[in-house]
Amino acid sequence: MAEATLIDGKEHAAGLRRRVAAGVSELIAAGWPRPGLATVLVGADPASQVYVKSKGKTAAELGMASFDHRLPAETSEAELLALIAALNGDNAVNGILVQLPLPRHIDTSKVLLAVDPAKDVDGFHPFNVGRLGSVAPGAPLDFPVPCTPLGVSMLLVDVLGKLDGCHAVVVGRSNLVGRPVAQLLLRADCTVTVTHSRTRDLAALCRTADILVVAIGKPQFVRGDWIKPGAAVIDVGINRVPIDGRSRLVGDVAFDEARTVAGHLTPVPGGVGPMTVACLMFNTLEAARRAAGLSFEPA
Repeated sequence: MAEATLIDGKEHAAGLRRRVAAGVSELIAAGWPRPGLATVLVGADPASQVYVKSKGKTAAELGMASFDHRLPAETSEAELLALIAALNGDNAVNGILVQLPLPRHIDTSKVLLAVDPAKDVDGFHPFNVGRLGSVAPGAPLDFPVPCTPLGVSMLLVDVLGKLDGCHAVVVGRSNLVGRPVAQLLLRADCTVTVTHSRTRDLAALCRTADILVVAIGKPQFVRGDWIKPGAAVIDVGINRVPIDGRSRLVGDVAFDEARTVAGHLTPVPGGVGPMTVACLMFNTLEAARRAAGLSFEPA
């Protein structure tokens, strides 16, 4: 059997960014305000600083306004909630992204609940989570959807076309990835099985999947003989491990083994990751369009 076709997340993300840039230009040309993304970082975690900087840079490159708020680690919960309230009321801000994790003395659930659902471009507000859980198959996503799951869905549709009738197995049931991915696949008329740490005979279930989405944070956990020949495998995991004396990034799927079995496969890095930031920009543009009373672009 031929090796799997690699799904180039960088290429797909570049295409989505071009769509977003065109949409931003059209919005401004029509006389509407420039879409604005506000990022909020509490503390000085190096990885979070890199992520926030990348998101602000990408927003600017696509013609959006970027508002960067850096707060010291000792910022109180009340101070953070006051900033979010101000951003909720700022018409120049269409999207609010609070970088996680937050310091331990701040209640993350309270902060996420404080963000205006219309500006919740991460898709984490309980209101938007509930909307995703109740959306009818094929119905438009006229509200923010979590960025990584949205990126997974877009990649699958780009690569496979219509997904109806496929059996999709999702390995992992987190609120950030596993559950929203399952909801999006149900919306696409897949038959979905969600697995987790208590699932019996996980390998056998994985072998039944036409689409296998893995998001558990365990390096190279899913082996090649767990994969149905020709299946589309989406590896959401990103793990830093020592290999040959060097630190390397690997996914939750044993890549070299999977490549000899799968039909399509995302590499790590360069697979799902680039789509996450691109989908954040997509969500911000769509929030601006909704704020202007315009029709949104289907995801």
